[in-house]
Amino acid sequence: MVQAEPAPARAGAPEPSRTDAASDTAPASVPASVPDPVPAEGAGLAVRDVVVRYDGGTRTDPGTTAVAGVTLDVAPGEVLALLGPSGCGKSSLLRAVAGLEPVASGSVAWDGRDLTGVPVHRRGFGLMFQEGQLFPHRDVAGNVAYGIAGLTRAERDARVTELLDVVGLAGYGRRAVATLSGGERQRVALARSLAPRPRLLLLDEPLSALDRGLRERLALDLREALRATGTTAVFVTHDHDEAFTVADRVAVMDAGRLLQVAPPEDLWRTPASRRVAEFLGYQAFVPTEPSAAGRSLDRRGADDSAYDGSDELLAIGPRGLRVVGTSGASDAQGGSASSGPGTWVATVVGSVFRRGAAEITVDVVLPGADPGAPARLVALAGTGGPGGVDEGPEPGARVHVAPDPAGCAVVPG
Repeated sequence: MVQAEPAPARAGAPEPSRTDAASDTAPASVPASVPDPVPAEGAGLAVRDVVVRYDGGTRTDPGTTAVAGVTLDVAPGEVLALLGPSGCGKSSLLRAVAGLEPVASGSVAWDGRDLTGVPVHRRGFGLMFQEGQLFPHRDVAGNVAYGIAGLTRAERDARVTELLDVVGLAGYGRRAVATLSGGERQRVALARSLAPRPRLLLLDEPLSALDRGLRERLALDLREALRATGTTAVFVTHDHDEAFTVADRVAVMDAGRLLQVAPPEDLWRTPASRRVAEFLGYQAFVPTEPSAAGRSLDRRGADDSAYDGSDELLAIGPRGLRVVGTSGASDAQGGSASSGPGTWVATVVGSVFRRGAAEITVDVVLPGADPGAPARLVALAGTGGPGGVDEGPEPGARVHVAPDPAGCAVVPG
């Protein structure tokens, strides 16, 4: 991860002066300085046709377009996630909003004021990166108070106490940074970013360096902290589970462009394209008639209308199938014979118990596919066994599977 600023001083090094608090020597979690006067609040962030290019360095190298004409808005108090694979331009867009990357064309505005030419420390935005580096020679309270030196001591102490409580570290103020776990350090970095009350907080994959279990817990805590403080935020991640947990809306990016912007549930239920569905984890795509697909899944778009295109695909996601019965010996080996409309014969590869259900890995030949190239998918077992969960069938067994509406979607072909 490219850091916008150098790391803070090593233990024992001189503490940065207060004039450095809003300079390029600030830590990776950058407190927001007091912004210039702006028009009445209410409009929030407006990004219009922003293009970010990186020069190739030679006359024969045209360089790279990292962001290709992105337009989006973030309302006051809203949390927007920029979601996409590595290299899609999401971090470049975030850095352009922050003022860390020059904008080749287009504009970034806050409350109607164009921020072109406004330096990072005058935008009133807070920044938090992947490794929210802390000052090792300061205790937790000293790190949180780093960007609010202009307050009285009583005000600083009250703000630090408030934010440590918000991030789940009440009573940690006098602890040394060296005694903290990775997750606790990120909580301190978040508190430090929130301390100056930034009008916009920009977070660039702040949880990606943590293990998955800790990321899931901190994603929930991050969401609650942003809600509790009423903070407007843009959150960059490549993990759709994180994006769905933290954000009010999710903007999916690929190759420098926006593919879809929607609330998490709408994005999952109605991906705008196969590319969006693939990135969200949908693994197989079955040609289907629009009317049949819409009725079977009861899918509706944002305008409460079903897809009406002539070419549509049933997208099968993780855990997107369910086992609906066992298959008789008369079923053709490897075939796609069904026990009824919308069901297919599958061969069991194996099973595991995870997240409260038996997940059955199956090989299934989907309609329209090559019989010699079955898709390997995961189907959920039934709930009629001991403890409410059926045990998975043995490897090699033949079962009938059907799409589970909760794990499938209909996308344009």
